[in-house]
Amino acid sequence: MRSRTANWFECKIRYEKTMEDGLQKKVTEAYVVDALSFSEAEQRIIEEMSSYISGEFNVTDIKKAAYGEIFFDDSDMADKWYKAKTQYITIDEKTEKEKRSNVNFLVQAGSFNGAVKNIDEVMGGTMIDYVIVSVAETTLMDVFEFKKKEQNDKPEFEQQ
Repeated sequence: MRSRTANWFECKIRYEKTMEDGLQKKVTEAYVVDALSFSEAEQRIIEEMSSYISGEFNVTDIKKAAYGEIFFDDSDMADKWYKAKTQYITIDEKTEKEKRSNVNFLVQAGSFNGAVKNIDEVMGGTMIDYVIVSVAETTLMDVFEFKKKEQNDKPEFEQQ
């Protein structure tokens, strides 16, 4: 189980997909990419999807994700993405009242219970008191993290 904090963008791609029965159907699928801006998010999703989709596709929507941190589960069973809302519980020193701060995460897991377990695993390693407010399955297909290019992966115009 690992977590990653970054600027995440949710991107929707529309393309013709070959269904299990062999028919072509227009579908819209949602993905998440790690990027610094909307234009970089568009470039990254086009690069990533070009290797998976044969034929034309359109980026129909890009929006800043409502979460800054994603919990990754590298097990084979973790094939779904869950949006989780937690509340951090702190005590205001002046008023001595309980204060709750909402924090959203994206969690990879194979089931609802697996998502809750993964949240507890990551958050259990912290000193923060928290409560899981909600966990909901999303329609996200995949998350693409930023990968640093290797030293010899230079753009074509620089190679000689």
